[in-house]
Amino acid sequence: MTSNNTPATPIDGAALLDEVEAFHRRFNIFPTEHAYVAVTLWDAHAHLMDALDGTARLAFLSPEPGSGKSRALEIVETLTPRAATTVNASANALFRLVAADGGTPTVLFDEIDTVFGPKAGGNEEVRGFLNSGYRRGAKSLRCVGDGANQSTEWFSSFCAVAMAGLGSLPDTILTRSVIIRMRKKAPNETCEPYRRRVHEKQGHVLRDRLAEWCATIHEQVAEAWPEMPEGVVDRPADVWEPLLAVADAAGGQWPERARAACIALIKAASAGDEASQGVRLLTDLRDRVFCGADRMPTAAILEVLLNLDDAPWADLSEDGHNPKPLTARALSKLLSQYVRPDNSPIKPRGIRVGSGTPKGYYAEDLSDAWKRYCPPDPGESATADTSATSQVSGGESVAEDGFESRHMFAETDTRTLRSVG
Repeated sequence: MTSNNTPATPIDGAALLDEVEAFHRRFNIFPTEHAYVAVTLWDAHAHLMDALDGTARLAFLSPEPGSGKSRALEIVETLTPRAATTVNASANALFRLVAADGGTPTVLFDEIDTVFGPKAGGNEEVRGFLNSGYRRGAKSLRCVGDGANQSTEWFSSFCAVAMAGLGSLPDTILTRSVIIRMRKKAPNETCEPYRRRVHEKQGHVLRDRLAEWCATIHEQVAEAWPEMPEGVVDRPADVWEPLLAVADAAGGQWPERARAACIALIKAASAGDEASQGVRLLTDLRDRVFCGADRMPTAAILEVLLNLDDAPWADLSEDGHNPKPLTARALSKLLSQYVRPDNSPIKPRGIRVGSGTPKGYYAEDLSDAWKRYCPPDPGESATADTSATSQVSGGESVAEDGFESRHMFAETDTRTLRSVG
Protein backbone atom coordinates (compact mmCIF):
# COMPACT_ATOMS: atom_id res chain seq x y z
CA MET A 1 0.00 0.00 0.00
CA THR A 2 1.15 3.54 -0.71
CA SER A 3 1.08 6.35 1.84
CA ASN A 4 -2.34 7.57 0.64
CA ASN A 5 -3.81 4.05 1.05
CA THR A 6 -4.06 3.48 -2.71
CA PRO A 7 -2.81 0.11 -3.98
CA ALA A 8 0.68 0.05 -5.45
CA THR A 9 0.82 -0.49 -9.20
CA PRO A 10 1.53 -4.16 -9.87
CA ILE A 11 4.82 -4.84 -11.60
CA ASP A 12 4.41 -6.19 -15.12
CA GLY A 13 6.78 -9.15 -15.01
CA ALA A 14 6.63 -9.84 -18.74
CA ALA A 15 7.51 -6.25 -19.58
CA LEU A 16 10.34 -6.25 -17.05
CA LEU A 17 11.83 -9.42 -18.54
CA ASP A 18 11.55 -7.77 -21.95
CA GLU A 19 13.70 -4.93 -20.61
CA VAL A 20 16.27 -7.31 -19.16
CA GLU A 21 16.47 -9.15 -22.49
CA ALA A 22 16.88 -5.82 -24.31
CA PHE A 23 19.73 -4.90 -21.95
CA HIS A 24 21.55 -8.13 -22.88
CA ARG A 25 20.95 -7.48 -26.57
CA ARG A 26 22.69 -4.12 -26.29
CA PHE A 27 25.99 -5.72 -25.29
CA ASN A 28 25.83 -9.46 -26.07
CA ILE A 29 25.69 -11.32 -29.37
CA PHE A 30 24.22 -14.68 -28.43
CA PRO A 31 24.13 -17.55 -30.94
CA THR A 32 20.34 -17.95 -30.97
CA GLU A 33 17.16 -16.19 -29.90
CA HIS A 34 16.61 -19.00 -27.41
CA ALA A 35 19.84 -18.05 -25.65
CA TYR A 36 18.51 -14.56 -24.86
CA VAL A 37 15.38 -16.12 -23.35
CA ALA A 38 17.32 -18.58 -21.22
CA VAL A 39 19.83 -16.04 -19.91
CA THR A 40 17.10 -13.52 -19.07
CA LEU A 41 15.16 -16.12 -17.10
CA TRP A 42 18.37 -17.21 -15.39
CA ASP A 43 19.04 -13.62 -14.27
CA ALA A 44 15.60 -13.49 -12.69
CA HIS A 45 15.77 -16.91 -11.07
CA ALA A 46 18.95 -15.88 -9.22
CA HIS A 47 16.73 -13.52 -7.19
CA LEU A 48 14.53 -16.42 -6.08
CA MET A 49 16.98 -18.82 -4.46
CA ASP A 50 14.95 -18.88 -1.24
CA ALA A 51 11.88 -20.03 -3.20
CA LEU A 52 13.53 -22.71 -5.32
CA ASP A 53 14.54 -26.32 -4.74
CA GLY A 54 17.02 -26.25 -7.60
CA THR A 55 19.10 -23.93 -9.73
CA ALA A 56 20.46 -24.30 -13.24
CA ARG A 57 24.14 -23.65 -13.82
CA LEU A 58 24.70 -21.27 -16.75
CA ALA A 59 27.68 -22.05 -19.00
CA PHE A 60 28.98 -19.70 -21.69
CA LEU A 61 31.44 -21.83 -23.67
CA SER A 62 33.36 -21.36 -26.91
CA PRO A 63 36.19 -23.03 -28.82
CA GLU A 64 38.15 -19.79 -29.30
CA PRO A 65 38.93 -16.62 -27.32
CA GLY A 66 37.17 -13.38 -28.21
CA SER A 67 33.71 -14.90 -28.47
CA GLY A 68 31.96 -12.68 -25.93
CA LYS A 69 31.89 -15.10 -22.99
CA SER A 70 33.38 -12.76 -20.42
CA ARG A 71 31.20 -9.89 -21.59
CA ALA A 72 28.12 -12.07 -21.20
CA LEU A 73 29.20 -12.88 -17.64
CA GLU A 74 29.83 -9.18 -17.02
CA ILE A 75 26.26 -8.27 -17.99
CA VAL A 76 24.88 -11.11 -15.86
CA GLU A 77 26.90 -9.67 -12.96
CA THR A 78 25.04 -6.35 -13.15
CA LEU A 79 21.63 -8.06 -13.09
CA THR A 80 21.98 -10.66 -10.34
CA PRO A 81 21.99 -10.35 -6.54
CA ARG A 82 25.20 -10.32 -4.51
CA ALA A 83 27.25 -11.21 -7.57
CA ALA A 84 30.74 -12.50 -6.80
CA THR A 85 33.04 -12.85 -9.81
CA THR A 86 36.18 -14.97 -9.65
CA VAL A 87 38.67 -16.53 -12.03
CA ASN A 88 39.91 -18.96 -9.39
CA ALA A 89 38.68 -20.01 -5.98
CA SER A 90 39.21 -22.90 -3.60
CA ALA A 91 36.34 -25.07 -2.52
CA ASN A 92 36.77 -23.87 1.06
CA ALA A 93 36.46 -20.24 -0.03
CA LEU A 94 33.32 -21.03 -2.04
CA PHE A 95 31.67 -22.83 0.86
CA ARG A 96 32.38 -19.92 3.17
CA LEU A 97 31.10 -17.44 0.60
CA VAL A 98 27.76 -19.24 0.46
CA ALA A 99 27.62 -19.43 4.26
CA ALA A 100 28.40 -15.74 4.78
CA ASP A 101 25.81 -13.35 6.13
CA GLY A 102 23.92 -11.16 3.67
CA GLY A 103 22.10 -13.72 1.56
CA THR A 104 22.87 -16.34 -1.03
CA PRO A 105 25.50 -15.10 -3.51
CA THR A 106 25.49 -15.46 -7.28
CA VAL A 107 28.87 -17.01 -8.10
CA LEU A 108 30.33 -16.05 -11.49
CA PHE A 109 33.32 -18.09 -12.68
CA ASP A 110 35.26 -16.53 -15.53
CA GLU A 111 37.99 -18.52 -17.33
CA ILE A 112 36.50 -21.73 -15.95
CA ASP A 113 38.78 -23.65 -18.33
CA THR A 114 41.69 -22.80 -16.00
CA VAL A 115 39.81 -24.62 -13.24
CA PHE A 116 38.94 -27.77 -15.20
CA GLY A 117 41.24 -27.62 -18.21
CA PRO A 118 43.84 -30.29 -19.03
CA LYS A 119 46.50 -28.56 -16.93
CA ALA A 120 44.28 -27.92 -13.92
CA GLY A 121 44.51 -31.37 -12.32
CA GLY A 122 40.80 -32.00 -12.00
CA ASN A 123 39.91 -29.72 -9.06
CA GLU A 124 37.65 -32.40 -7.66
CA GLU A 125 36.64 -30.33 -4.62
CA VAL A 126 35.46 -27.42 -6.76
CA ARG A 127 33.69 -29.87 -9.05
CA GLY A 128 31.97 -31.32 -5.99
CA PHE A 129 30.85 -27.85 -4.93
CA LEU A 130 29.37 -27.12 -8.36
CA ASN A 131 27.77 -30.55 -8.70
CA SER A 132 26.13 -30.64 -5.30
CA GLY A 133 25.05 -27.00 -5.09
CA TYR A 134 22.44 -27.16 -7.83
CA ARG A 135 19.96 -28.69 -5.34
CA ARG A 136 18.72 -27.19 -2.08
CA GLY A 137 19.97 -28.97 1.00
CA ALA A 138 23.34 -29.94 -0.45
CA LYS A 139 25.99 -29.73 2.26
CA SER A 140 29.63 -30.67 2.66
CA LEU A 141 31.50 -31.45 5.84
CA ARG A 142 34.59 -29.27 6.33
CA CYS A 143 37.19 -28.80 9.05
CA VAL A 144 37.26 -25.40 10.74
CA GLY A 145 39.59 -23.92 13.32
CA ASP A 146 43.30 -23.32 13.76
CA GLY A 147 46.12 -25.77 14.33
CA ALA A 148 45.16 -28.58 16.66
CA ASN A 149 41.95 -26.79 17.60
CA GLN A 150 39.86 -28.24 14.78
CA SER A 151 36.20 -29.10 14.55
CA THR A 152 33.84 -30.10 11.78
CA GLU A 153 31.02 -28.05 10.36
CA TRP A 154 28.44 -28.53 7.62
CA PHE A 155 28.50 -25.99 4.81
CA SER A 156 25.82 -25.42 2.18
CA SER A 157 26.74 -25.17 -1.50
CA PHE A 158 23.31 -24.18 -2.86
CA CYS A 159 23.61 -21.04 -4.96
CA ALA A 160 23.27 -19.79 -8.52
CA VAL A 161 26.47 -20.24 -10.57
CA ALA A 162 27.31 -18.92 -14.04
CA MET A 163 30.53 -19.86 -15.84
CA ALA A 164 32.47 -18.75 -18.90
CA GLY A 165 35.38 -20.57 -20.50
CA LEU A 166 37.08 -22.15 -23.48
CA GLY A 167 36.35 -25.69 -24.56
CA SER A 168 34.04 -27.77 -22.44
CA LEU A 169 33.38 -28.74 -18.83
CA PRO A 170 33.16 -32.04 -16.97
CA ASP A 171 30.04 -33.95 -17.97
CA THR A 172 28.71 -33.86 -14.43
CA ILE A 173 28.60 -30.06 -14.61
CA LEU A 174 27.31 -29.86 -18.18
CA THR A 175 24.29 -32.00 -17.32
CA ARG A 176 23.37 -29.46 -14.64
CA SER A 177 23.78 -26.48 -16.97
CA VAL A 178 22.02 -24.38 -19.53
CA ILE A 179 24.74 -24.29 -22.18
CA ILE A 180 25.24 -21.25 -24.41
CA ARG A 181 27.85 -21.99 -27.09
CA MET A 182 29.26 -18.58 -27.94
CA ARG A 183 30.78 -17.62 -31.29
CA LYS A 184 32.94 -14.82 -32.60
CA LYS A 185 30.90 -11.97 -34.03
CA ALA A 186 30.29 -12.18 -37.75
CA PRO A 187 31.13 -9.08 -39.83
CA ASN A 188 27.46 -8.10 -39.92
CA GLU A 189 26.93 -8.52 -36.16
CA THR A 190 27.44 -5.48 -33.97
CA CYS A 191 26.60 -4.52 -30.42
CA GLU A 192 27.05 -1.53 -28.20
CA PRO A 193 30.43 -1.18 -26.44
CA TYR A 194 30.08 -1.83 -22.72
CA ARG A 195 31.47 0.86 -20.41
CA ARG A 196 31.30 -0.29 -16.81
CA ARG A 197 31.25 3.15 -15.18
CA VAL A 198 28.21 4.08 -17.28
CA HIS A 199 26.31 0.90 -17.99
CA GLU A 200 26.81 -0.93 -14.71
CA LYS A 201 24.47 1.56 -13.01
CA GLN A 202 21.83 0.90 -15.67
CA GLY A 203 22.13 -2.82 -15.06
CA HIS A 204 21.82 -2.32 -11.32
CA VAL A 205 18.58 -0.40 -11.80
CA LEU A 206 17.18 -3.41 -13.64
CA ARG A 207 18.64 -5.71 -10.99
CA ASP A 208 16.81 -3.85 -8.23
CA ARG A 209 13.55 -3.93 -10.17
CA LEU A 210 13.99 -7.65 -10.72
CA ALA A 211 14.48 -8.08 -6.99
CA GLU A 212 11.32 -6.10 -6.29
CA TRP A 213 9.26 -8.12 -8.78
CA CYS A 214 10.68 -11.44 -7.58
CA ALA A 215 9.63 -10.57 -4.04
CA THR A 216 6.02 -10.34 -5.27
CA ILE A 217 6.11 -13.76 -6.97
CA HIS A 218 8.10 -15.54 -4.27
CA GLU A 219 5.23 -17.66 -2.98
CA GLN A 220 3.89 -18.37 -6.46
CA VAL A 221 7.26 -19.71 -7.59
CA ALA A 222 7.82 -21.63 -4.36
CA GLU A 223 4.56 -23.54 -4.91
CA ALA A 224 4.86 -23.86 -8.69
CA TRP A 225 5.04 -27.15 -10.59
CA PRO A 226 5.58 -25.89 -14.12
CA GLU A 227 4.44 -28.11 -16.95
CA MET A 228 7.46 -29.47 -18.75
CA PRO A 229 7.60 -29.85 -22.53
CA GLU A 230 7.00 -33.39 -23.73
CA GLY A 231 10.06 -35.55 -23.34
CA VAL A 232 11.86 -33.24 -20.88
CA VAL A 233 12.42 -35.42 -17.81
CA ASP A 234 15.04 -36.29 -15.20
CA ARG A 235 18.08 -33.98 -15.04
CA PRO A 236 17.03 -31.65 -17.92
CA ALA A 237 13.70 -31.16 -16.15
CA ASP A 238 15.53 -30.30 -12.91
CA VAL A 239 17.63 -27.74 -14.78
CA TRP A 240 14.73 -26.02 -16.53
CA GLU A 241 12.04 -26.17 -13.85
CA PRO A 242 13.11 -22.96 -12.05
CA LEU A 243 13.39 -21.04 -15.32
CA LEU A 244 9.95 -22.17 -16.49
CA ALA A 245 8.49 -21.23 -13.10
CA VAL A 246 9.81 -17.68 -13.58
CA ALA A 247 8.42 -17.54 -17.12
CA ASP A 248 4.98 -18.71 -15.98
CA ALA A 249 4.95 -16.08 -13.24
CA ALA A 250 5.83 -13.37 -15.77
CA GLY A 251 3.12 -14.37 -18.23
CA GLY A 252 2.72 -12.78 -21.65
CA GLN A 253 4.80 -14.56 -24.28
CA TRP A 254 7.38 -15.77 -21.78
CA PRO A 255 5.85 -19.19 -20.95
CA GLU A 256 5.75 -20.08 -24.65
CA ARG A 257 9.18 -18.65 -25.41
CA ALA A 258 10.67 -20.39 -22.37
CA ARG A 259 9.44 -23.81 -23.41
CA ALA A 260 10.64 -23.32 -26.96
CA ALA A 261 14.07 -22.34 -25.59
CA CYS A 262 14.02 -25.33 -23.25
CA ILE A 263 13.46 -27.80 -26.09
CA ALA A 264 15.95 -26.11 -28.44
CA LEU A 265 18.80 -25.79 -25.95
CA ILE A 266 18.38 -29.31 -24.57
CA LYS A 267 18.43 -30.65 -28.11
CA ALA A 268 21.53 -28.59 -28.95
CA ALA A 269 23.29 -29.80 -25.81
CA SER A 270 22.50 -33.45 -26.50
CA ALA A 271 23.61 -33.11 -30.12
CA GLY A 272 27.03 -32.02 -28.87
CA ASP A 273 27.29 -34.81 -26.34
CA GLU A 274 29.93 -37.43 -26.83
CA ALA A 275 28.81 -40.83 -25.64
CA SER A 276 30.98 -42.49 -23.05
CA GLN A 277 33.37 -45.11 -24.36
CA GLY A 278 31.14 -47.86 -23.03
CA VAL A 279 27.97 -46.50 -24.64
CA ARG A 280 29.83 -45.95 -27.91
CA LEU A 281 30.97 -49.59 -27.81
CA LEU A 282 27.48 -50.89 -27.08
CA THR A 283 26.00 -48.80 -29.89
CA ASP A 284 28.62 -49.91 -32.41
CA LEU A 285 28.07 -53.54 -31.43
CA ARG A 286 24.33 -53.21 -31.95
CA ASP A 287 24.31 -51.14 -35.14
CA ARG A 288 27.52 -52.14 -36.91
CA VAL A 289 28.58 -55.55 -35.66
CA PHE A 290 25.65 -57.74 -34.63
CA CYS A 291 23.02 -56.09 -36.88
CA GLY A 292 20.48 -58.81 -36.08
CA ALA A 293 22.84 -61.75 -35.52
CA ASP A 294 22.26 -63.66 -32.31
CA ARG A 295 25.96 -64.25 -31.48
CA MET A 296 29.44 -63.26 -32.64
CA PRO A 297 32.96 -64.59 -31.90
CA THR A 298 35.28 -62.08 -30.26
CA ALA A 299 37.71 -62.26 -33.19
CA ALA A 300 34.94 -61.32 -35.61
CA ILE A 301 33.79 -58.46 -33.37
CA LEU A 302 37.30 -57.03 -33.13
CA GLU A 303 37.86 -57.25 -36.88
CA VAL A 304 34.77 -55.17 -37.56
CA LEU A 305 35.44 -52.62 -34.80
CA LEU A 306 39.08 -52.10 -35.72
CA ASN A 307 38.16 -51.38 -39.32
CA LEU A 308 35.58 -48.69 -38.58
CA ASP A 309 37.12 -45.48 -39.91
CA ASP A 310 34.99 -43.16 -37.76
CA ALA A 311 35.42 -45.02 -34.47
CA PRO A 312 38.15 -44.91 -31.79
CA TRP A 313 38.74 -48.66 -31.51
CA ALA A 314 41.88 -48.85 -33.66
CA ASP A 315 43.70 -46.46 -31.29
CA LEU A 316 42.64 -46.00 -27.67
CA SER A 317 45.88 -44.32 -26.63
CA GLU A 318 45.58 -40.89 -25.03
CA ASP A 319 48.60 -39.34 -26.72
CA GLY A 320 48.00 -40.72 -30.21
CA HIS A 321 51.71 -41.46 -30.63
CA ASN A 322 51.69 -45.16 -29.72
CA PRO A 323 48.55 -46.73 -31.20
CA LYS A 324 46.71 -48.95 -28.76
CA PRO A 325 44.00 -50.96 -30.53
CA LEU A 326 41.08 -52.53 -28.71
CA THR A 327 41.94 -56.06 -27.57
CA ALA A 328 39.83 -58.99 -26.46
CA ARG A 329 40.80 -58.26 -22.85
CA ALA A 330 39.87 -54.56 -23.15
CA LEU A 331 36.58 -55.48 -24.86
CA SER A 332 35.72 -57.83 -22.01
CA LYS A 333 36.62 -55.22 -19.40
CA LEU A 334 34.46 -52.53 -21.03
CA LEU A 335 31.45 -54.79 -21.44
CA SER A 336 31.71 -56.24 -17.92
CA GLN A 337 30.65 -52.82 -16.57
CA TYR A 338 27.17 -53.57 -17.91
CA VAL A 339 24.86 -56.43 -16.99
CA ARG A 340 22.80 -59.08 -18.71
CA PRO A 341 19.01 -59.25 -18.22
CA ASP A 342 19.61 -61.48 -15.14
CA ASN A 343 21.77 -58.68 -13.62
CA SER A 344 25.06 -60.59 -13.96
CA PRO A 345 28.02 -58.89 -15.72
CA ILE A 346 28.29 -59.32 -19.48
CA LYS A 347 31.06 -61.86 -20.12
CA PRO A 348 32.30 -63.75 -23.19
CA ARG A 349 30.94 -67.26 -23.61
CA GLY A 350 31.79 -70.19 -25.85
CA ILE A 351 30.28 -70.13 -29.34
CA ARG A 352 30.14 -73.25 -31.49
CA VAL A 353 31.70 -72.43 -34.86
CA GLY A 354 32.12 -75.59 -36.93
CA SER A 355 34.33 -77.93 -34.94
CA GLY A 356 35.56 -75.17 -32.58
CA THR A 357 34.07 -73.16 -29.70
CA PRO A 358 35.80 -69.78 -29.65
CA LYS A 359 34.82 -67.18 -27.09
CA GLY A 360 32.29 -64.56 -28.12
CA TYR A 361 29.19 -62.63 -27.15
CA TYR A 362 25.46 -63.26 -27.42
CA ALA A 363 22.90 -60.64 -28.44
CA GLU A 364 20.61 -61.82 -25.64
CA ASP A 365 23.32 -60.93 -23.10
CA LEU A 366 23.69 -57.45 -24.59
CA SER A 367 19.99 -56.76 -25.16
CA ASP A 368 19.26 -55.16 -21.79
CA ALA A 369 22.27 -52.82 -22.00
CA TRP A 370 21.35 -51.88 -25.58
CA LYS A 371 17.85 -50.94 -24.47
CA ARG A 372 18.95 -48.94 -21.42
CA TYR A 373 22.03 -47.08 -22.64
CA CYS A 374 22.02 -46.76 -26.43
CA PRO A 375 20.18 -44.16 -28.50
CA PRO A 376 17.08 -45.47 -30.32
CA ASP A 377 17.75 -48.26 -32.77
CA PRO A 378 17.88 -46.74 -36.27
CA GLY A 379 15.89 -49.75 -37.45
CA GLU A 380 18.20 -50.41 -40.36
CA SER A 381 20.91 -53.02 -40.76
CA ALA A 382 24.39 -51.69 -41.30
CA THR A 383 25.53 -51.69 -44.92
CA ALA A 384 27.96 -54.32 -46.16
CA ASP A 385 30.86 -51.90 -46.29
CA THR A 386 30.56 -50.97 -42.63
CA SER A 387 29.72 -54.36 -41.18
CA ALA A 388 31.25 -57.74 -41.83
CA THR A 389 28.64 -59.52 -39.80
CA SER A 390 26.90 -62.85 -40.02
CA GLN A 391 23.29 -61.75 -40.48
CA VAL A 392 20.47 -64.01 -39.37
CA SER A 393 17.43 -63.43 -41.56
CA GLY A 394 14.71 -65.81 -42.61
CA GLY A 395 16.61 -68.78 -41.19
CA GLU A 396 19.65 -68.30 -43.43
CA SER A 397 23.18 -67.19 -42.64
CA VAL A 398 24.36 -64.29 -44.79
CA ALA A 399 27.97 -63.08 -44.62
CA GLU A 400 30.36 -60.96 -46.61
CA ASP A 401 32.66 -62.80 -49.03
CA GLY A 402 35.85 -63.94 -47.34
CA PHE A 403 34.59 -63.26 -43.83
CA GLU A 404 33.34 -66.81 -43.23
CA SER A 405 36.66 -68.42 -44.10
CA ARG A 406 38.61 -66.08 -41.80
CA HIS A 407 36.41 -66.84 -38.80
CA MET A 408 35.27 -70.40 -39.52
CA PHE A 409 31.75 -69.37 -40.45
CA ALA A 410 31.96 -71.54 -43.58
CA GLU A 411 31.40 -74.61 -41.42
CA THR A 412 28.27 -73.39 -39.75
CA ASP A 413 24.82 -72.12 -40.47
CA THR A 414 21.99 -70.51 -38.57
CA ARG A 415 20.80 -73.83 -37.14
CA THR A 416 24.26 -74.48 -35.70
CA LEU A 417 24.49 -71.01 -34.18
CA ARG A 418 21.06 -71.37 -32.58
CA SER A 419 22.01 -74.76 -31.10
CA VAL A 420 24.53 -73.25 -28.69
CA GLY A 421 23.04 -72.70 -25.24
